[in-house]
Amino acid sequence: MNGRIAILGSNSFSGASFARHCLEQGLDVFGASRSDEPPACFLPYRWLPSASRKRFRFLRADLNQDLAALMAALDEFKPSWVVNFAAQGMVAQSWLQPEHWYRTNVLANVLFHDQLRTRSWLEKYVHIGTPEVYGSTEGLIDESAPFNPSTPYAASRAACDLHLRTFYAQYKFPVVWTRAANVYGAGQQLYRIIPRTILSIKLGQKLQLHGGGKSIRSFIHIDDVSVATLAVAQLGPVGECYHLSTSRFVSIRELVEMICREMGADFAKVAEVCPDRPGKDAAYQLDCEKARHELAWRDRVDLQTGIRGTLRWVETHFDEIRNQPLDYIHKP
Repeated sequence: MNGRIAILGSNSFSGASFARHCLEQGLDVFGASRSDEPPACFLPYRWLPSASRKRFRFLRADLNQDLAALMAALDEFKPSWVVNFAAQGMVAQSWLQPEHWYRTNVLANVLFHDQLRTRSWLEKYVHIGTPEVYGSTEGLIDESAPFNPSTPYAASRAACDLHLRTFYAQYKFPVVWTRAANVYGAGQQLYRIIPRTILSIKLGQKLQLHGGGKSIRSFIHIDDVSVATLAVAQLGPVGECYHLSTSRFVSIRELVEMICREMGADFAKVAEVCPDRPGKDAAYQLDCEKARHELAWRDRVDLQTGIRGTLRWVETHFDEIRNQPLDYIHKP
């Protein structure tokens, strides 16, 4: 496969994993993130042979501060596809300084899209969204479900999606969206539930289980999401949105119990029930038949296999990982 693709948020778990997939498919990849590249154990594209890594170039650029430099680099690279993972994440923390979430997820993105829509080299823009925009769901929902955000994070992401709808309607901006279930896999940030549970067990620390772990989620392996994301970029008609999920739904408690069984740990000694986070949605259940039908995609990595792969990654890099911060560190 030949072609050029740009990935914003390439230091993120999803962005770095997607970069790896694109390089494996023979694409030239331009990555941009607001921070310097983290240690290689958190960058799946750094795990590839050197010949593949040579087709990756990186720019440190913050959407809030370095838009001109980013656009100049994109104009030089001239990617056919731009995939945007860059967003201010984290649900609970968005209540503390909500202006940071709106500044990045809405204003900075609007300014970026207004520049991007004028570029003749762009064939498709993929905006990586979130099911948080729907709020808590009852039963399966498809891509036409109404927005009902319940946190500043979710509201900021919904606002950006609505803005993109106006650009598509007015300018025929070539946008497509993805909204994926909870992603996981080797290289994920340590504060996410699967690596955090593994590390809590290995380090003998208590794991806080918000609300007793009753919320329901689907956990989809990042390799499956990366395959689907590239298919959306290359095949998805502009203006369309695609859900990416598995058909298996588990509570957070069940997930932690699975990891405990895999590691031979006692759940009662690992987990500590604490109050739920404000605005936390009880369930996300995404219908992803559209992606299966239109893109001939399906998820292939079952949850047990994926957990074992993540555990192997932690064990392989444990000496380095254990010295990294285990909690989310907010950057404005």
